[in-house]
Amino acid sequence: MDKKKIKLGIAPIAWTNDDMPDLGGGNTFEQCVSEMALAGFRGCEVGNKYPTKINLLKKALKLRRLQIANCWFSSFLLTQDYQTVESDFLKKCKFLKAMGAKVIGISEQSYSIQGQINTAVFDNKYVMNDDEWERLTSGMNGLGAAAKEMGMTLTYHHHMGTVIQSKAEIDKMLALTDPALVFLLFDSGHLAYCGEDYAAVLKDYATRIKHVHLKDIRPEIVAKVKEEGLSFLQGVRLGAFTIPGDGCIDFQPLFDILDGEGYEGWFIVEAEQDPATANPLEYAIKARKYIKRTAGL
Repeated sequence: MDKKKIKLGIAPIAWTNDDMPDLGGGNTFEQCVSEMALAGFRGCEVGNKYPTKINLLKKALKLRRLQIANCWFSSFLLTQDYQTVESDFLKKCKFLKAMGAKVIGISEQSYSIQGQINTAVFDNKYVMNDDEWERLTSGMNGLGAAAKEMGMTLTYHHHMGTVIQSKAEIDKMLALTDPALVFLLFDSGHLAYCGEDYAAVLKDYATRIKHVHLKDIRPEIVAKVKEEGLSFLQGVRLGAFTIPGDGCIDFQPLFDILDGEGYEGWFIVEAEQDPATANPLEYAIKARKYIKRTAGL
């Protein structure tokens, strides 16, 4: 792949988990970003221990030659009024733009079960009606337009346990939104987790993808989650996710598809695991070596 087009980063969730703070609770921000740089990455997303003051964060990242690539934004377009969501969204966009990022990753969290520790993730996902689809997609168009006006790009993060999880839901969401305003954050791990053909999604929407999460799964753990009616967070604790090259996904064809379509942007390694059992630095180095071997980056 073209090194001039692709930037390689890693998410802090391997060091400290936003949804379960006890995972990596003792790992500091400084340890996290220092080990990211040591493993050979040049960018990252934003975690719960990152400084909120722009000057402090910029200084810490500059010392390690790191950049901010993106940040998660929880939207509640179905359950809050649009003005409230847009106000919160613009604040996040302003922060990201100040940090030099160009994309923001949003995920609709209305009726989400991803953070419910005792709710079976495969059995209780909310399904939207036609009115809710209209409210969600019109709201996303609005946020996409607001982001574009600020020089930012809205990317939608499909996610297990949320209203946009499956290929059919991704298809419908992209069909009902403006392709000039709403783009896709492609996450191989979440599509593999719910049993979808992640390569097919990539082929269908390669030109509309503006951010990529490289995430792998351990299929035996995912099967356990499904069979035993476990929650998304319980699956994380058990090790359902892992780094590229350590699970069942062959990333070489995915890299080939993106390269063939001329993808430009970030690849972000994202694998939430328990740092006590999956040493973040060790796994970050393994991921970096795998990407170099398979993508040439």
